Amino acid sequence: MTGVGGMEYIHRVTSFQCGVSMSRFTQCPGDEKDGTKTLQPGGESTGGMNTSTQKLSSERYKAFVEDIEEGVYEIDIDGYFLYFNDALCRVFGYPRSEIQFRNIRRFMDPESAARAFANFDNVYRSGLGITDFVWRTVGKNSQTRVISLSAHLIRNQEGKAVGFRGIARDITHKTRIARNNESLLKFSLALPEHHELDELLDFVTTEVKRILEVEGALVIFLDEEKQELFFKAAAHEDSTAQRLAKEQRWPADTGVSGRVIKTGEPAVVDDVSSDPDFYPVVDLKAGFTTRSLLDVPLRSRDRVIGVLSAMNKKWGRFDDIDVELLNTLASSVALSIENVRFAEELKDAYKEVSSLNRAKDKVINHLSHELKTPLSVLGACLSIIEKRISSVPKKLWGPVMDRARRNLERILEVQYEVEDIMRNGHYRTHYLLTSLLDACRDQLAGLVEIESDDVDLVERVSARIDDIFGPREYVSEPIRLDQFVPRFLDDLKDSFAHRNVDFKMEFEPVKPVMIPSAVLGKVVGGLVRNAVENTPDGGRVEVSVMPDGDGVELVVADYGVGITEENQRRIFEGFFTTQETIDYSSKSPFDFNAGGRGADLLRMKIFSERYGFRIHMSSKRCKHIPGARDKCPGDVDLCPHCTSVEDCLDSGGTVFTVFFRAVGESRGRKDETD
Repeated sequence: MTGVGGMEYIHRVTSFQCGVSMSRFTQCPGDEKDGTKTLQPGGESTGGMNTSTQKLSSERYKAFVEDIEEGVYEIDIDGYFLYFNDALCRVFGYPRSEIQFRNIRRFMDPESAARAFANFDNVYRSGLGITDFVWRTVGKNSQTRVISLSAHLIRNQEGKAVGFRGIARDITHKTRIARNNESLLKFSLALPEHHELDELLDFVTTEVKRILEVEGALVIFLDEEKQELFFKAAAHEDSTAQRLAKEQRWPADTGVSGRVIKTGEPAVVDDVSSDPDFYPVVDLKAGFTTRSLLDVPLRSRDRVIGVLSAMNKKWGRFDDIDVELLNTLASSVALSIENVRFAEELKDAYKEVSSLNRAKDKVINHLSHELKTPLSVLGACLSIIEKRISSVPKKLWGPVMDRARRNLERILEVQYEVEDIMRNGHYRTHYLLTSLLDACRDQLAGLVEIESDDVDLVERVSARIDDIFGPREYVSEPIRLDQFVPRFLDDLKDSFAHRNVDFKMEFEPVKPVMIPSAVLGKVVGGLVRNAVENTPDGGRVEVSVMPDGDGVELVVADYGVGITEENQRRIFEGFFTTQETIDYSSKSPFDFNAGGRGADLLRMKIFSERYGFRIHMSSKRCKHIPGARDKCPGDVDLCPHCTSVEDCLDSGGTVFTVFFRAVGESRGRKDETD
């Protein structure tokens, strides 16, 4: 026990707050520079205080005061500690030497000191004690503490107020448990209100930051395919760092978060500079300054899907209560993440089905148009032929013409059946189209054979059908793209000479690749035609051949209308067109928006699987025509949104990248494709 005996104090005018006085005392010059009061004999007697201190120092009170769990204290009228038991040292988290003769405000922040002054001033003026003054402090071990204080006025024998006496309790654990329970309840009740994953995780990080009183809270997901970690959500006091965090990715086996993913156990790091697993690259890229970390795993059933992270605790260090709290939050969050993911997958599946249904309607409409147009032309041609041979006796050509019209009407009936499919008719598309092709071949060959003695004509018709629809053989050969592509484009340029498109080419020497020249020609020709047809006059198309690691890269880029996100998902699936069928029905190849039957890209995809090259497409829809039905005028000069060619070049476009693996020496390989 620390006693004061018969010492007398010389007081001066002072208070808990500078410039505000409770009473008048004197003090030695230069005092209170470090919050410590210098004591000297003389001055006004404080006999009442000495008597009180002597009582506490007596054996009668010593055992009682020292054995209780609460901290007992006495301070003078200015707030300087005169007496306190050992329990008060435990409550404050400081040794006795750092409390003795210190002012009580040294253990308070400015806001708490202001409240303390108001409360003690009220006790001083009213004479009524207080029992529930609560403030937060940080102990010597950097642990946050919440202290509840009582205070009563001490008077001397003359009845003059000379100090305060009271009890201090550490209510940190009780306060945190109550606060955490309340926060968990509110948190759990609020989770079901967030139905979008990003919205849910933004709420989670904001709440974790608030509840744990940290500078930042992060949700880290594991990309299992790429084996990378990335920030899915972030809440940070630095808004720039919060934004940059979502752009960062790093290897899944690095960092403290990587350790948590691997072990499935929480990680507490009081000083990241001393942790060998800490990965500072993320800090540098995101603009963080991480000092301490608490990471806990996000579990989905029996696997870890990510990490819930809190960084830089504002008060003290992360402790077991923080770990337990964040683990509880993570358990609730992981379940909600799975629920939201499941809901989003259902939404995506519904969108996919809806998109497929629209694509199906578009394909059927496209096929129906492809049938209707040539059949209409055939009908018109028969009428023209009939007029031109009308001078010839009808008995010579009438039966043939009647048979031709009859068979044409049969095909038209099939075409109408295809239209019925669009109206939910009960026809099987594959069987219908296969039967149609077979019927066309047999009927046309039979008609020629019956109506003409030219047997060679029948063979030529059959050969032509086989050439168009039958299997063919391709032989792989070593080809240098930097030589093949320029020659091919030189032969092709007359086909789009009528278009005003800026055509830029760049070819670097590359190693040969192994592929049939016919297949390569179809790939290059299809990509170039697609680029030209989607680029308005005045726009630009770029073709380049470059070495790329152990292979060769062919890039065909257009600065055209681009492709909507929905259509991008369907682009390689075959018979899928990005324009409406009616848009290209009357146009020639390489005309703007001429389009096609939608089979070119499917054929390239099949070729890529057969001949071992990779094809990738990226596209940005023109910002001025964001919808698939929005129209481009087809000429930069006619576009109301573009004042220059550069405006058009910046608005949208599509890039097809084809990667071929280079070979040294190869033998020809015989392949068969449809």
